[in-house]
Amino acid sequence: MARPDPILIQVPERIKGERIILAAPVAGLGPILAATVAASLEHLKPWMPWAQEAPSMEDSEAVMRRMQADFIARRDLCFQIYSKAADGSCAEMLGGTGLHRIDWELRKFEIGYWIRPSSAGRGYVSEAVRLLTELAFGQLRARRVEIRMDERNLASRAVAEACGFEFEGLLRSDALGVDGEPRDTQVYARISG
Repeated sequence: MARPDPILIQVPERIKGERIILAAPVAGLGPILAATVAASLEHLKPWMPWAQEAPSMEDSEAVMRRMQADFIARRDLCFQIYSKAADGSCAEMLGGTGLHRIDWELRKFEIGYWIRPSSAGRGYVSEAVRLLTELAFGQLRARRVEIRMDERNLASRAVAEACGFEFEGLLRSDALGVDGEPRDTQVYARISG
């Protein structure tokens, strides 16, 4: 039996939570992304290689358009995290999340996330992870969903544990840190069934 082409898989472009909305990338929002990243640099610098200097509006628009193209092609399912306005629309951009390193045959996804420091510690990332986990195991029929982080990133670890992901192991010298030195990666996962 032929497997469906991933581009034909239905993925919602908006997911509404209690306090947040996850919205797929849209061309034209590069300036908002640039401002959100710029406001988050010191918070993100220890963990994110792409957040070492403030991006230009043009660079962020190019990133937004690439994320939109990858979303449409189902190569990478990025979402921006927005606070939810009283009328249910998107308010302030708080950060980003998504389903990455997708294996459509196995139905495996990795959740990644970042949040601006003014919104950190308020449960927004946990809410985003729960929404993506529901999407993955529900509509996308995932068999496995992972969260990976630098072992020193205690906030990221707390999110994984709060969302019911189980620690599976430590990958020693698995990735280079932003300083170019080898770092250990912790792997958390949930599986279907």
